[in-house]
Amino acid sequence: MSGVITILVESDEEDLRLDRWFKQRFPALGHGHLERLLRTGQIRLDGRRAKSGTRLAPGQAVRVPPLGELDSSDGKRAARSASPVSNSDVRALREAILHEDDWVIAINKPTGLAVQGGTGQTRYLDGMLSALGGEPRLVHRLDKDTSGVLLLAKSAASARALTASFKGRRAQKVYWALVVGEPEASRGMIDLALAKQPGPGGEKVGAVEDDDDDGKPAQTLFRVVEKRRASPRGPTLTWLVLMPLTGRTHQLRAHCAAMGTPILGDGKYGGRQAIPDGFAAELMLHAREIALPHPDDGTTLRVTAPLAPHMEAAWRKLNFDTRKSERVLAELLDYAEGLTHSPPGTKPKPKKADRRTGTKPARNRARRSLGKAPKKSAKPASKPSSETPRKPAGKPSGKPARKQTRKPLRGAKRRP
Repeated sequence: MSGVITILVESDEEDLRLDRWFKQRFPALGHGHLERLLRTGQIRLDGRRAKSGTRLAPGQAVRVPPLGELDSSDGKRAARSASPVSNSDVRALREAILHEDDWVIAINKPTGLAVQGGTGQTRYLDGMLSALGGEPRLVHRLDKDTSGVLLLAKSAASARALTASFKGRRAQKVYWALVVGEPEASRGMIDLALAKQPGPGGEKVGAVEDDDDDGKPAQTLFRVVEKRRASPRGPTLTWLVLMPLTGRTHQLRAHCAAMGTPILGDGKYGGRQAIPDGFAAELMLHAREIALPHPDDGTTLRVTAPLAPHMEAAWRKLNFDTRKSERVLAELLDYAEGLTHSPPGTKPKPKKADRRTGTKPARNRARRSLGKAPKKSAKPASKPSSETPRKPAGKPSGKPARKQTRKPLRGAKRRP
């Protein structure tokens, strides 16, 4: 590996020691070499020095320095370095920018481009970021075959703030998917724990029981938008809006397959059912929108990405009306707020100004964060004691209610 790369800690690597993390990611890296890199500060965790025994948390950024030709005396091959960035890749990367300011870059990641390097990967996004100037760094990731919004931090401070939003579940992520078949319900929440499954087909996860030690909790909200048949004898194809409440590897793909409606083109999880006659093996999953607090002032940064070409062609072929998505998303958010088992840490906060970016202006509607519905108390309220006089009705006690003021709506930052 010939250049510095930044790798995000994944959810299934939580609580892993840093030295064990390197052993999994770079098996040819010797322990002595690793300790030297840690002592000299060449390896950084969220921009700071770290020790080999440091426990990792999902979303943390590990700076990996150039490792050169790793010692392969253990019989394992050295890691491959990224290919040089071509002029066409630089041009495509710049054209993919949806939003940019002093803190954040948002791009529309194309399908087929890996975010980070791995076994056999010589062309990946993280190895191209230097072409954008400065030191942009990843703060989350998308699967190689998933297109859509991907955020990059332009500084260490921005990376810390954005990572905290993802860890604290203050980031609202919306996906569009085209699935084969039709869910039994028009909306709902898929609540299935996921665990990694070994096999010859590469990285894969599957649903397990909640009490399985290897399983990680995973929850996804879904809502049907439209459904069509591509041909009279073909299967029903359903357009879903998906909102993951957790961020597990391949979560949306595994959850859709578990419902019996695999994502179109996803042969890995849906087998032959996912690739009906007349359709190519191209994954129909798109990260449509992301909204989270801006690292500068906390106002809402909302970025929307247009569909990838292969998905846009499918939407035209099936005559889907993209204007319906706004109403459906609003209904899904209302449904989410009524769920008493929504994950903690997502309680709605006072609405702030909204930085909207993307291809089309969204409706001027306040979208509330997913929150936990208040539980009804089973214990009846106790009657006031006879020794304590009842307060006169109509006269509130304590400090007067603070008047809520709303900040003016800030204009969206768009690229020309």
